[in-house]
Amino acid sequence: MKCPFCGNIDTKVNDSRAMDENTVIRRRRQCESCNEKFTTYERLDTIPMTVIKRNGTREAFDRSKIVRSLMSACNKRSVTMEQIEQTATEIENTFLNSMKREIDSRDIGELVMDKLKETDEVSYVRFASVYKRFKNIDTFMDELAKMLKEKEREKSATESTKEENNE
Repeated sequence: MKCPFCGNIDTKVNDSRAMDENTVIRRRRQCESCNEKFTTYERLDTIPMTVIKRNGTREAFDRSKIVRSLMSACNKRSVTMEQIEQTATEIENTFLNSMKREIDSRDIGELVMDKLKETDEVSYVRFASVYKRFKNIDTFMDELAKMLKEKEREKSATESTKEENNE
C-alpha cells in the first residue's frame, strides 16, 4: 500500500479488524520510510445494484436513501442512530446476498417496513403512511387495525406456548 504522506510503497500492517458484520476490514498501517500511520478499509468489490422505481425508471442503489427514510420515520422517537445504521446495513446485505442486481423499490419498501415494525411501531406507521400513500383516515385506520390483529395473534401464540410449557 502506498503511503499517503511520502509515497513510499513499503508499509506494514499494525492492526486489522473486521467491521460491519465482517463485510469490511479496517487496517492500521505504518510507513517503513517516514513512520507515519494511516488507516485503510478493505471491502468486497460488488457489482452495483439497480433499483427499479414504481414508474419503471432505474437508478443505482443508494444506501443513504434508506438511512434518510429511517431517520425521517424515527424522528423524535427512542431509536438510536446505531439502530438506524444497523437496520440499513441489514437491508443492504439482504439484497447483496440475494445476488439479484435489479431490485424492485417495492421490495425495499416492504423490507424497511418489516424492520421498522420490529424496531418501533410508531416509526413503522409513519413510514407506511408515506410508502403506502394513505389517501385518507380510513386507509390509515385499516393499517392500524391490521397491526393490532397481528399483535393480538402474537400475544395469543406466546400465551399458548407459556401454557404448554407449564403443563
